[in-house]
Amino acid sequence: MEVFIIALVMLIVMFLYSAIKIMREYERAVVFFLGRFQGVKGPGLILIIPVIQQIVRVDLRTFVFDVPTQDVISLDNVSVQVNAVLYFKVTDPEKSIVQVENYVEATSQLAQTTLRSVLGQHELDEMLSSREALNMDIQKILDKQTDSWGIKVSNVEIKHVDLNENMIRAIARQAEAERERRAKVIHAQGELEASEKLVEAAKALQTAPQAIQLRYLQSMNQITGEGKNTIVFPLPMELMNIFNKKPDSGNG
Repeated sequence: MEVFIIALVMLIVMFLYSAIKIMREYERAVVFFLGRFQGVKGPGLILIIPVIQQIVRVDLRTFVFDVPTQDVISLDNVSVQVNAVLYFKVTDPEKSIVQVENYVEATSQLAQTTLRSVLGQHELDEMLSSREALNMDIQKILDKQTDSWGIKVSNVEIKHVDLNENMIRAIARQAEAERERRAKVIHAQGELEASEKLVEAAKALQTAPQAIQLRYLQSMNQITGEGKNTIVFPLPMELMNIFNKKPDSGNG
């Protein structure tokens, strides 16, 4: 009799151990009754019927997944290696278990193929300078495709775009050429503006002869202040007119 009671107590303890489940705040239990989906329970204490009911725990926290490095051929035929980080979470526990076998692995594989597909439609310059826009494009595509799995892709960040040594040197030469081009354009614009100002100054001096004399005196002052050994003094043509005048002849 005592053995029977002990066995009965042990059986009850095992039953309760199998029937009582505790779901944490970030967990949900997808319950199946004889293989058919019955509902989602949790968080907190839940009771199930052993053998007849089974549960699958689903974590609702945000997953951070490092997308492996992918070989990508850009639109301008440049081979690069790109890796990214993916942030996603389960929003519908039922779909994440019923609609896909392994939602983490499925999301990972989809992220890799989408990364190659999207970046392959852009040139290298866009990959390097427009990462924010590319991140948004990839995130929207992934979020749309994983919606049927009960997955929400909240963010995608491209971490590195790696080039081979030959391409790095080519980009450096291109950047140097671009800097030289800009410097020449700026210099030419400066020369054009200076010439326009000189033309305006010449026109202003033509309308005011006194200004020419003042400019002449300023130039003389600058020349004498430079400490040169030989100084050439320009002679205004107005002074020559004094010597060219003929003296007035007398009347007798």
